[in-house]
Amino acid sequence: MSPAHTSPRWGIVVLLLLSVCINYVDRGSLSVAAPVLSDEFLLSPRKLGYLLSAFFWSYTAFQLVVGWLVDRYDVKWVYAGGFLVWSLAMAATGLANSFAALFAARLVLGIGESVFLPSVSRIVVRLFPAEHRGLPNALVDVGTKIGPGLSTLLGGLFIGRYGWRALFIGVGLASLLWLLPWIYSVPGDPVQADRQRKRGPGMSEILSRRETWGTSLGMFALGYVWIFLVTWLPSYLINERNYSVEQMAVFGSLPFWGMAVASLTGGWASDLWIARGGTPTRVRKTFAGTGLILCAALMLPAAFLMNPTLSLGFLIASCVSLGIFTSNVWAITQTLAGPEAAGKWTGIQNFIGNLGAVISPMTAGWIAQQTRSFVLAFVVAAVILVLGATCYLLLVPRVEPVAWRKSE
Repeated sequence: MSPAHTSPRWGIVVLLLLSVCINYVDRGSLSVAAPVLSDEFLLSPRKLGYLLSAFFWSYTAFQLVVGWLVDRYDVKWVYAGGFLVWSLAMAATGLANSFAALFAARLVLGIGESVFLPSVSRIVVRLFPAEHRGLPNALVDVGTKIGPGLSTLLGGLFIGRYGWRALFIGVGLASLLWLLPWIYSVPGDPVQADRQRKRGPGMSEILSRRETWGTSLGMFALGYVWIFLVTWLPSYLINERNYSVEQMAVFGSLPFWGMAVASLTGGWASDLWIARGGTPTRVRKTFAGTGLILCAALMLPAAFLMNPTLSLGFLIASCVSLGIFTSNVWAITQTLAGPEAAGKWTGIQNFIGNLGAVISPMTAGWIAQQTRSFVLAFVVAAVILVLGATCYLLLVPRVEPVAWRKSE
């Protein structure tokens, strides 16, 4: 995976994009099936919130473990192993016949999918120089938007025709085909021996940096809001905006398509801006701060407007703004961490970020149950976005490689 070989490295990016689409289809399918599952298993909004958050309990806990693994072992096989686990867990969800079985399957799914971001950061850092990481990160990030879009659109239509069990089993087993091109076309890590001898900074040194906390708290805001949308948007559209399942499948996917376009455009534009003389600090922070603040400003009208069409329009615009943020967020982290610490820093950042994802479904479910509305849930999300933007802008003074003092 040498940066000198242009075509092979973009082929790897395409495989990562496909795997991330599958990743987010798998994690988002439960949200699409939630209205049906609630009736079949007699789930209250609070209990459904616990089920929707179960994935993030194990996913978050394993971020630090995976960050450690990918900085020491061949990321090709770490990622392949995680992919196998999460695909089988997806299929097992379709066989569940109780709340406990569903909960257990989601926990295993979270363990498998925890390999995603630390592995991607390790790969992108090795393949691309800092000034060219906006586009490859954006392409991978597109998968995080296409996946929920597909799970909402196709998953909703599939459930309406074949039932929720067929969706989980079919997608889980079919996904295993992705492993074939990954195993046979992606080379192993040629610098594994060097990595074992020079392991880079330890967790304590990374945690001592204010930049780590800036990017991590910004990621907490993203995790909270993004997972709030992924997990509760289908139920919100059906229960509060009176969409049918088929309408939810079509219109509920539009915000994710908007995010995908914004992320790809933002990654391309940021790299172009830097190539034309913009500093990484100015470019990356402009995209990050603007995206979070605009998302918050546009989310509030979406919650308060009575007209469902106008509300959906503001919601799409809000998600487009969030895509502006996500187009550059990982390029910032990878530049700061460098190849010595990309895996561990990403693990820490995603661990803290997904604490937001852990509490988001439960908090939104509790608010919906207590107030019989999602309005307050949207207000809370907007406040968290503003706080996240503030942390990002104040705690990350410059986007440049950190000079690490020592190695483990």
